[in-house]
Amino acid sequence: MRYLAILLAGVLSACAQTTPHWDARFGFDTRMVLAQQIMHPEAARNADPVAGMDGRSARAAYERYQKAGAEQQPAAMSSGAK
Repeated sequence: MRYLAILLAGVLSACAQTTPHWDARFGFDTRMVLAQQIMHPEAARNADPVAGMDGRSARAAYERYQKAGAEQQPAAMSSGAK
């Protein structure tokens, strides 16, 4: 019984050490997004396209990706019974 109590105390102390790191950053991303929305409220009206591929190239790349995924499907597993 004594060893169980020591083991339980060790497990609980290991869990307690990681919590302060998580608590320090809790909600950080949400606060950052809110601050960016306050600093740049006109960003939603920005009509400039994002730099990257044009639509035709993006569609071709996506179709190649889908085709490659379909070819790599593993064969169905069988139980060996005939």
